[in-house]
Amino acid sequence: MPKIGLFYASSTGNTEDIAEKIKEKMSGFDIDLKNIANCVDDAMKSYDLLIFGISTWGEGELQDDWEDYIANLNEDNLRNKTVAMFGLGDQEEYCDNFLDAMGIIYDKVIESGATVVG
Repeated sequence: MPKIGLFYASSTGNTEDIAEKIKEKMSGFDIDLKNIANCVDDAMKSYDLLIFGISTWGEGELQDDWEDYIANLNEDNLRNKTVAMFGLGDQEEYCDNFLDAMGIIYDKVIESGATVVG
């Protein structure tokens, strides 16, 4: 069975709540829940599959912990990995840049040689 790392960052707890629900729904899988704020640079290397929980802040900005970690989304850590993503944001107040942060992460993941699914 593949080892899955579900990595998220959460300022208000909403992304964490959704990450926990996803883990609960995937109870038959070997899945670890990881807050990106507490992760070391190569935390993703030991996983076969990755899921990223990403929230968009302000006018299309990354959440602070993803901003701090984004340099680690590189070829050494992501090459040949398969990545799925889910995103949260304010679609009413910021409809013009709803989920833009997920696009920022997506670009880094593709650049790093990973495959995005979903």
